[in-house]
Amino acid sequence: MRFLGFAVVTGAAIMLGACGGGDKATADSAASAAAAAPAAEAPAAPAAAAPITGTTHNVNMVGDEKGYRFEPAEITIKAGDGITFHMVSGGPHNVAFDPATLPAAAKAALLANMPEQAGELSGKMLLNAGESYTISFAGVPAGTYDFNCTPHLAMNMKGKVTVQ
Repeated sequence: MRFLGFAVVTGAAIMLGACGGGDKATADSAASAAAAAPAAEAPAAPAAAAPITGTTHNVNMVGDEKGYRFEPAEITIKAGDGITFHMVSGGPHNVAFDPATLPAAAKAALLANMPEQAGELSGKMLLNAGESYTISFAGVPAGTYDFNCTPHLAMNMKGKVTVQ
């Protein structure tokens, strides 16, 4: 019995010793790793959103017996215009651009001009009919940009905006 008591006390002491000072070791290890790692560039501060200075166009987001689609699916706008996407039916819907397909200047402008992003260049989800999401195209260079609805991409819910 005496041996068992000694083993329990010794085991507890070893466990406490192993746990004690763990914070310091972790902090020391983290500091050493940070000092050894090469300095990484700080991420660039996001640019300020550019306000819409022209016309705001409307695009409906629809899901019904005819399928899932943007109406109109293709739209031509001028630099400085905006687009308000309206959730009509068949949600949830969102508006997303593929960052890999955009020129750097367009990507930077859209990142700044898309509020409440759920992911990189992916607007918030619209869950209920009547909700809307507006994107400013101010500062976006002239060009044609493909967009899609992430939840319905497999159902070919795609669109195209041409900025003049």
